[in-house]
Amino acid sequence: MSERKVRVLVAKPGLDGHDRGAKIVARALRDAGMEVIYTGLRQTPEMVVEAALQEDVDVIGLSILSGAHMALVPRVIELLQTHNLGHIKVFVGGIIPDEDVPRLKELGVVGIYGPGTLTDEIIRDVRLAVNGNPDS
Repeated sequence: MSERKVRVLVAKPGLDGHDRGAKIVARALRDAGMEVIYTGLRQTPEMVVEAALQEDVDVIGLSILSGAHMALVPRVIELLQTHNLGHIKVFVGGIIPDEDVPRLKELGVVGIYGPGTLTDEIIRDVRLAVNGNPDS
């Protein structure tokens, strides 16, 4: 009997309309054998968490290029806690200033990826966060 595939929700919260990076990451995760749900552009934190609940995901990947990460990410994490979904791992990709990284990690963000991050690194980190093994 095989293990259940890792389920990942890739979301673009906020008003940012640039989703090329999110689509590249979604494709890489899918090619690595994960089940990927892409929500599309301009999602609210409430929409992201509702989709995570409905899709029974293990991981949420938030792609934020707008600079609104310090408003959007805490709200998503707050809503996850409110809905007893604190077990869902949260990753963030996009333009994240170095000075914001410690606060995001304090909030529970597992990984933060900027432009140029290799998709192999993201795949490894997602597997490690969910299964405790970067190769599974």
